Amino acid sequence: MGTIKLQNINKSFGKTEVLNDLNLEIEDGEFLTLVGPSGCGKSTLLRIIAGLEQQTSGDVFIDDKNVNKTRASERDLAMVFQSYALYPHLTVRRNLETPLRLRDYSSLERFPILGNLFPNKKNKTKKIHDLVQKTSETLKITELLDRKPGQLSGGQRQRAALGRAMVREPVAFLMDEPLSNLDAALRVHMRSELSELHANLKTTFIYVTHDQAEALTMSTRMAVMIDGKLLQLDTPQQVYDNPLSLAVAQFVGSPKINTIKGSTNSDGTIKFLNLELQRKTSITNTDIIIGIRPEHLEISKDHSNNSIEGVVSYRENLGSDMFFHIEIGGDNKKLIARGAPQLTSSISIGSKVFVTRLKGEALLFDQNGSRIKFTSDN
Repeated sequence: MGTIKLQNINKSFGKTEVLNDLNLEIEDGEFLTLVGPSGCGKSTLLRIIAGLEQQTSGDVFIDDKNVNKTRASERDLAMVFQSYALYPHLTVRRNLETPLRLRDYSSLERFPILGNLFPNKKNKTKKIHDLVQKTSETLKITELLDRKPGQLSGGQRQRAALGRAMVREPVAFLMDEPLSNLDAALRVHMRSELSELHANLKTTFIYVTHDQAEALTMSTRMAVMIDGKLLQLDTPQQVYDNPLSLAVAQFVGSPKINTIKGSTNSDGTIKFLNLELQRKTSITNTDIIIGIRPEHLEISKDHSNNSIEGVVSYRENLGSDMFFHIEIGGDNKKLIARGAPQLTSSISIGSKVFVTRLKGEALLFDQNGSRIKFTSDN
């Protein structure tokens, strides 16, 4: 079992509140990602789960057992740090063996010469060796076991750090931005490897990151944290398609969602710029915010009905996609629209363009950033 439950977790450093009445249940075997901007409290929360930090108030349960007063070493959790935290003077093999030696050997068995006199030490040593060998084969680092961390690449050090966590066979893995020190190509590769590892181990993973791409691609569920609060907990697709607040919508998605000022009239009709949405809302006679993701906008040089006129101020070429930053004037200033390079190659900086939206893809928010529902889906 690897269930973890957090109840009413609060954490303050002096007068600074880091976590605010946070509740979270993590299911056995799931890959849960804690995602949010830097300083939102996600790493602090992970350290509270690990027992490395004490919450100001609230309770932590592991497999339905309250572990508030349980030391970190006794919680049966394995943590992988951003810095990898490998012992630089030890080989990879000894790095993997160290947590097992500390756990399985008695204090007397750890003595270099005297310890060998104890009859059980030989059997324990063989079990440790077999487990390290099995783990190294799983992570494909067998040929690295006799090297020291300084002789490894970033990706190899990452695997070694994972191996040191895996050999303990914990109830859950806690990972604090473990890929942030890798280059972009290696991060993408390691994302797929971590997902495969989770599928094979079927163990609970709790993964902290500020990189939404990692959260969207690897998670069973993702928890979006902002300013010490848990704003939304759902599958990655639901968080992306149906954000419950403007803060979540703006954080999840790259480039970020377009936000446009609009208003509703007495019958709930929604208007913004020179456009009117077909769908209505029950919120009447008020200012609102319309959110439209860049991939839900189409860009063209030709005018059409319900189009927005603008001028391209910047082209962002990502190979498979081209993102256009378009100045539309007024209070809204800019829109970002995505287009296929082969279809938009003739559009350059300074080009006059027309932007149309895909029907049914707009999101509504009130002035406080809360989600507003439509009343019709015409």
